[in-house]
Amino acid sequence: MNRAPTALSILRHPNFSRFVLSRVSSTLASQSLAVAVGWQVYSLSNSTFYLGLVGLAQFLPRFLLTIVVGQVADRSDRRKIARACQLIEALTIAFLATATLGGWITTGMILTAVSLFGAARAFEQPSMQALLPGLVGPEIFPRATAWSTSATQTAAIIGPALGGAIYVAGPAVVYGVTAFLLVCGAILVSVIKVEHHAPKREPATLRSALAGLVFIRSQPAILGAISLDLFAVLFGGATALLPAYTRDILSVGPWGLGLLRSAPSVGAVAMSILLAQRPLRRHVGRTMLIAVAVFGLATIVFALSRSFALSLCVLIVLGAADVISMVIRSSLVQLRTPDGMRGRVSAVNSLFIGTSNQLGEFESGLTASWFGLIPAVMIGGVGTLLVVLVWSRLFPALTAADRLEE
Repeated sequence: MNRAPTALSILRHPNFSRFVLSRVSSTLASQSLAVAVGWQVYSLSNSTFYLGLVGLAQFLPRFLLTIVVGQVADRSDRRKIARACQLIEALTIAFLATATLGGWITTGMILTAVSLFGAARAFEQPSMQALLPGLVGPEIFPRATAWSTSATQTAAIIGPALGGAIYVAGPAVVYGVTAFLLVCGAILVSVIKVEHHAPKREPATLRSALAGLVFIRSQPAILGAISLDLFAVLFGGATALLPAYTRDILSVGPWGLGLLRSAPSVGAVAMSILLAQRPLRRHVGRTMLIAVAVFGLATIVFALSRSFALSLCVLIVLGAADVISMVIRSSLVQLRTPDGMRGRVSAVNSLFIGTSNQLGEFESGLTASWFGLIPAVMIGGVGTLLVVLVWSRLFPALTAADRLEE
């Protein structure tokens, strides 16, 4: 009689361990980079609008490359794609380190480098997401997904705190550490062996390229979940303004920025552990709507806070609510998508995520430059609550969704 796989048996799976370590290295790098770039851009420009441009610079490549990314991820070796992307990202960050040390760094250079970094990430993330089902069998895939999510969320906690602490030695040091982590991630993904191969791929045509969009459109619950998450985070992107909040409202340095950026991930990890013990089984649609509403309320409280401790606590709640939405969205996509088109669907999903995070940063920076820091975050929180109300009526399939699987 076969026994159910334990957590330790999954961790001892060599290919899965390499996959997780590669994702952890990449996440540590991107989170540390966000702290260094945000603080350096705000120091050079003293403008919340430029903070928004950092998000826009990452979003545009992802938007323009979505269809190409999905096709490449479904028709090429996903390990080679991820490795090449991480090496390109490392070289880009090494350039920022050199320019900073040389004293000729400008905001334009940073935005250009961030744009190239975003283009590489646009290829890396869907390829890594679509790679996991080929490493473990379907019987342990849910547990493997939980472990992978927990590991990356833990890295998302450590990364900003690491970046904020190292920034004391200068942004060039943060960039150097970031480049090193990306090289480590590329090495790890290079030695992964795929054990469960995908079915024969269909020919490359315009129809196949758009298959991810068509599939998501045919699944009202998935479309509602992805679009709800998109617009909620688009309006509630308070984290984009953290460099300005840290310095001008809370009066703390880069270390404080690192802690504030880590706080949502602390809540996310805590909630991930709770969900692992008590997984979502019923009423997932209503649960997602409630979680997004809590996200909006937390954003409003953060806007009104003048206390560093209260701001940390509110961001922890925000992260916990966000991970509920993320787990429901990603589970719907993973459980209802055929493997042969998982890359294209993951690319569209990544575009929605990138739109909410990075375009949301631009929206936050723009509104802050128009109305000021506090009104901008308040507007975002209220906008998120309005989105929840509209989506509960616009997507009845999401509201009525009871279980993650069909």
